[in-house]
Amino acid sequence: MRSILAKLAATALVTGLSITPSVAADRVVNVYNWSDYIDSSILEDFTKETGIKVVYDTFDSNETLEAKLLAGGTGYDVVVPTVSFMQRQIAAGVYQKLDKSKLPNLVNMWDVVTKGVASFDPGNEYAIDYMWGTTGIGYNVDKVKAALGTDEKPNWDALFDPAKAAKLKDCGIYMLDSPTDVIPSVLAYLGLDPNSTKTEDLKKAQDVLMAVRPFVRKFHSSEYISALANGDICIALGFSGDVFQARDRATEANSGVKVDYSVPNQGAQIFFDVFGIPKDAPHVEEAHEFINYMMKPEVAAKASNYVFYANGNKASQPLLDKEVIDDTAIYPTPEVMAKLFTVPPLDAKAQRAVTRLWTTVVTGQ
Repeated sequence: MRSILAKLAATALVTGLSITPSVAADRVVNVYNWSDYIDSSILEDFTKETGIKVVYDTFDSNETLEAKLLAGGTGYDVVVPTVSFMQRQIAAGVYQKLDKSKLPNLVNMWDVVTKGVASFDPGNEYAIDYMWGTTGIGYNVDKVKAALGTDEKPNWDALFDPAKAAKLKDCGIYMLDSPTDVIPSVLAYLGLDPNSTKTEDLKKAQDVLMAVRPFVRKFHSSEYISALANGDICIALGFSGDVFQARDRATEANSGVKVDYSVPNQGAQIFFDVFGIPKDAPHVEEAHEFINYMMKPEVAAKASNYVFYANGNKASQPLLDKEVIDDTAIYPTPEVMAKLFTVPPLDAKAQRAVTRLWTTVVTGQ
């Protein structure tokens, strides 16, 4: 489900010279992606190669994207939902099927990831993987060791056991503002089915979250990156690639802040962020050109090397930086992969229950 550098324009990034300026002025692709989730030079290179201007907007939660898609008339040509959300959006009729004849670079994709995406999008008719990652724990190594008295990688109990969370309160706890990422993590911590929507299981998850709520400084789905990198907080429930970005920003700043990432032993969510084309996209041809460009091995590798997320492009792997491909927190070992779980979309009744639960937790009331 995700978020680095200020040089990426937060709203409209428009680039480009081409051999035929009049064509560049006429052709455009409107992209809606997660915050801090691409190297801006990729967009510049795309415009130089194709003459297609990129208008690039960002969001920081699936709920924000979904609300816009269901309302219709977004004007976007390419969007990047997490595929578990996309499944119900497909059912709602907000996407068009991909024209695979216009996507020759599909041959570069990784069958392992493609199959994972297909569990939500049968036949891979609507979605193509951009990045994938896990939901886990980002933490300040020194501060967590000082607070908890151990240098072992933290598990979910560091966040969900009130006795431990209380020790981390002063140095700072952030959690994603996303019930579909946090609640399954709590259920995994409790040894329950992370996909359970049973009333009694959701009540147990709510009780855990309310018990640690006084120790959580903030619920936000992107601000924890800077907060970790700057040493402003000591621990966060967040997305793997976001934490790696925080880690590298801290290293580059040479401030003495050491950030690391943990995939909890109790299991963690694996997510797939995918490209899709809204049904009412105004520039369908350009949308296909953009997605096909993003599937070039060198482009996929450049994107992963920048955002520190694993991608679904097998042909890109020889081009990945060693610090990316060899990092088992980004490309996990088979043993860790076996503990990861996916989260399917909620039906309307379960969604209402989860929304009520989350409102109670965030407000503390």
